[in-house]
Formats: sequence, structure tokens, C-alpha cells
Amino acid sequence: MSKHLLNLPVALATAVTLLAAPSAQAQITTPQASPKSTVTQRVGLTDITIVYSRPSLKGRAVFGDKTPLAPLGQRWRTGANATTSIKFSDDVTIDGKKVPAGEYGIYTIPRANEWTVVLNKSLKQGADVEGFKEDQDVARLTVKPYKVASKVETFTINFADITPGTANVAMEWANTGVKFKITADVDSKVMAQIDEKITKNANPSANDLAAAAVYYLDNNKDLKQALAWMEKANATDAKYWNLNTEAKIRLKMKDYAGATKAAEASKKAALAATPPNGEYVKMNEELMAEAKKAGK
Repeated sequence: MSKHLLNLPVALATAVTLLAAPSAQAQITTPQASPKSTVTQRVGLTDITIVYSRPSLKGRAVFGDKTPLAPLGQRWRTGANATTSIKFSDDVTIDGKKVPAGEYGIYTIPRANEWTVVLNKSLKQGADVEGFKEDQDVARLTVKPYKVASKVETFTINFADITPGTANVAMEWANTGVKFKITADVDSKVMAQIDEKITKNANPSANDLAAAAVYYLDNNKDLKQALAWMEKANATDAKYWNLNTEAKIRLKMKDYAGATKAAEASKKAALAATPPNGEYVKMNEELMAEAKKAGK
């Protein structure tokens, strides 16, 4: 420190020294060779999130006997960099195995004719795929590999074959893919809501009544109950989409005259809407034609 700074108060001398020092430079950031990716899907009422890193082939071979990327018969981290993870907001079933809500690491053992897919509680293994404890497994599945239609350059995990209560997790790289099926517990959750909002409620809303009726219709439950809820909703709030639902329920119950009457009312309301809803007009006309044909 110079003799001039020695004559300054300590705090001021420190400030002068810091100002005189070269400014700190931010570390250079470059793209990762295997970039991180996050895919999220709601299955039923359950949110599922997968976080993984995506290596590319770059002319290399994978899923072979001697390949260093993903050797056959050896445990693979199912991606690159950090442990690939999957998170469930609620309990699910995977290929018939119950898996509690939570976050797990995904590990795989590729083979020529079958793969083993492992969900394990460890999320910190990274490249140390042999270091985790098998007693921490929450699910171990055997799946059959399939040949993809076109070569996949960059390792990809996505959701496929989605229904209101199920989805497949598809993992594809090079010419190979595997899938495993996740089933969410939808019915018990919806039925609990119906019990709370309608059964135990003296004055359920028209929206709740309509939603319950649609659920019963779509899931082949008690149609008489569905119709009672839909009629009650339409008695106070007869929107064209709810009238169309009533028509669908009556058609399924083989009440063709009632289905036609409800469809006519729905069509009229759809035409009177601002703007008119041509899609519902067409849907109701098709339903009336079906009721007429079935009623002969």
C-alpha cells in the first residue's frame, strides 16, 4: 500500500484499493455437449416431470457389445451428465407396480431382446451407475425394444400414447426405442370430488353437475344418475354444450325421442350463440340422424 493510502482512514483505503483492482470477469459459458432437457406431462390429474441430458451419436455406435456409450448388458444412466430423474405428483402404477409420489432416478440395462428399466431413490449417482443400492429400487421393469422408423441422432425421452389416465414414456436413440406405461389413479380422485361437491352438497353448481354427468358418460358409469345431474344443470343453466351432453346420455340409454329433443334444443341454442357455433350444430345434426336410424 502506498504512503498516501496509509494516511487515509481504513475503510476509505480499502475502497480505494478495491476500485484500483481489475474488475472480476464472469466465467465463460459454453453449450453443453449433452444439453439438459425437461419434459412434463399431466396424466389424468397427476403431473409427471422428467429431467435428463441428451447425448448425440456424432457418428458413434450405441447399444452394442463393445460401445462405450451404452453397452449391452451393462447398467446405463439413461442419458448423460447428472442422473436422469422422473417425478410424480401423486402415486402411480407402472406396468402393474405401485410407485409412490416422489422423484426417482431412471437407470436402464439395454439388451438385444429386452431392457431392464429401474426406478431408484438415488438421484446423485451421475456416471457412477454401479454405485447405487438395489434395495433403494422402487420399480424394476422388463420391456421389449423396438426399431424406430428413422434414426434418432440425439437421445430423446418423451410421452406417447396419452389417454385420460395413462401414458407411455418412450426413450429413443439411434435405431432403438423402448417404452413403459404409467397409469394414474384418476377415478378415486374424481369420485371423491363428486362426493364432496355434489353428494354432500345441498346446492351443487350447474358446472359441477355437468362435469359429473360428463365423467359418468365417458366412463360408462350409472347413466340414470348422469341424466339426473345433467337435467338438473340444464334446468338452471341450459347451455348448448350441456344440452348436447344430455342428448348423448339419452342416446346411450336408447331414449331416442329424448335424445332428439335435447339435440334440437342444443342446435337451436348453438345457432343463437354469438357467434353461432357451427361445430355444435353439426354434432347435433349427426346425433339426431343417429337417433332416427337407431329408433326405426
